[in-house]
Amino acid sequence: MSQPAAKPVITDIFVEGARKGWSIATTSTLPNVVMAFIIIKALEITGALKGLGLLFAPLMSLFGLPGESAAVLIGGWMSMGGGIGVAVGLFDKGILTGEHLAIIAPAIYLMGSQVQYIGRILGVIGTRTARIPLMIGISVINAFLAMLLMRIII
Repeated sequence: MSQPAAKPVITDIFVEGARKGWSIATTSTLPNVVMAFIIIKALEITGALKGLGLLFAPLMSLFGLPGESAAVLIGGWMSMGGGIGVAVGLFDKGILTGEHLAIIAPAIYLMGSQVQYIGRILGVIGTRTARIPLMIGISVINAFLAMLLMRIII
């Protein structure tokens, strides 16, 4: 007769979860956030951040946001961690306020990491290529609606 499987000890479960969390933080989240800080600094040094702000100011003003906040959406579209990093970087520079972060945060998650997901998931599961732009468009529309709603609420 086989022995019944030993029930794992709660501390072992916690330690295993902590190891997995540490691995995710150091191999995925942290590099994206650091990359975002570097991008914001590079955009600031080159003057491109100011240009981006001028270019997107009319659109972003609909949501009560400065034009530079478009960088958050672009970063978030590529990687949620990157979008958060860009948002924190702009907050640190005084470009975004707490209110701005509250307005833009839902958008980061509603359209976040789509560039990664297109390659990793949609291609692998065989999604028809013609449907991918529609899927992206729906997420972007949802993000913009969320920003409008947050502007009304705040």
